[in-house]
Amino acid sequence: MDKASFFSKEKSFYKAFFSMMAVVALQNLVAYSVNMADNVMLGRFSQEALSGAATVNQIFFIVQQFALSFGNALVAISSQYWGERRAGPLRTLTGVTLKLSAAVGIVLVVLCLALPGPLLSLFTSSEAIIAEGKKYLAIIVWTFLLFMVSQVLMAALRSVGTVRISFYISVVSLVVNVGINYVLIFGKLGFPRMGITGAAIGTLIARAVELAIVVWYVAVREKKLKFLGRGMFARNPLLFRDYIRIYIPIMCASVLWGFSVPIQTAILGHLSADAIAANSVATTFYQYLKVIVMAVSSTSAALIGKAIGQGDLAEVKAEARTMSVIDVEIGLVLGVALVLLRRPLLSLYSLQPSAMELSDRLIAIMGAVMVGMSYQMPVSFGLIMGGGDAKFTMKMNLISTWAIVTPLSFMAAFWWKWPVEFVVIVVQSDQIFKCLPTFIHFRKYGWIKKLTRPDA
Repeated sequence: MDKASFFSKEKSFYKAFFSMMAVVALQNLVAYSVNMADNVMLGRFSQEALSGAATVNQIFFIVQQFALSFGNALVAISSQYWGERRAGPLRTLTGVTLKLSAAVGIVLVVLCLALPGPLLSLFTSSEAIIAEGKKYLAIIVWTFLLFMVSQVLMAALRSVGTVRISFYISVVSLVVNVGINYVLIFGKLGFPRMGITGAAIGTLIARAVELAIVVWYVAVREKKLKFLGRGMFARNPLLFRDYIRIYIPIMCASVLWGFSVPIQTAILGHLSADAIAANSVATTFYQYLKVIVMAVSSTSAALIGKAIGQGDLAEVKAEARTMSVIDVEIGLVLGVALVLLRRPLLSLYSLQPSAMELSDRLIAIMGAVMVGMSYQMPVSFGLIMGGGDAKFTMKMNLISTWAIVTPLSFMAAFWWKWPVEFVVIVVQSDQIFKCLPTFIHFRKYGWIKKLTRPDA
């Protein structure tokens, strides 16, 4: 291979990549801060409230994976249509995704309302934590449907490169959530001291504001797609089948992997109360930086889909290689930052000394995990899956998660009875060893697939 052609030479690509990545990263950071606000404020309120909210957030994580899978499938196929500058099929695909996501959202809400206790008991055996969790879930559950619909609409906008509105929405949501949290959790401005219930109310209002703004934007301000134009909710069996064909492996890759995360958290939750609190704190900061990696992944999927739609195979490969190298560099920076900043970040919490010490060690472990995750996630979920090959990512995640990591995690915790730190290493090990199969498949370029059809 000519070394001069290894990286993309298109200035427009670099401008699009870094500008979109920066905006999506900021949007993700601010959006994640909505949950972070609950976490930090409840950490100052009581350790039981913190653990209760963290337990419910394991359920929300599953909801989030459904929302992401709908959005990622939409971006994978719609970005290619946008590369061809065909807005009609894109509108129809958005309508298909909205209907499917709303149906799934309703099912998840009903399930959580019907079985709150049994669901929470999967993650902890502490009656005090379950009691706090029930208070939180009873209100948070109503955010699930709102979140899924808003995420689909923002994914449609991301397909055509419109990302700034998502950042503005997240800023407004954060301000609303923090303000209401402060007033209701601690009982300020004459309101009662509501604790975890106040945090849930703040998040519910914030999610409602998010949805209201994005609906207003797509209905009034959006000009590229013209959502209110013809075709958004038109029946198109061909496009429906195309979407389902790309969605199913993406859903399996995202959701079935997502189910494993609460299970792995439940393993730690059954070890000790300190393990629950320490893992909650450590993963909070890890997830805070992970949203940057998710931004790289989202940007990679949108840009590689657009490039495939434009039809220049050599440029598709060059852009993909460029983004894969950037992924490694970002991972190194984030991993080092997490390790160096762990002590100042931990000072935000009021935990028992033993839980604080364990949190410190777990964050250091997460710093090393961050490097591997920063490569394999943007390449497998961003480039490979965004390029049209969702089956590889599905197979890799199912094998690594359910055949390797989850069984080993159970054995490490309950059979071998390893210390919490070593159990966490086993739980997070897939973020490292998945790098090799991802790299091998990526360099074969068989993942570049055309998903559009001329008769749509």
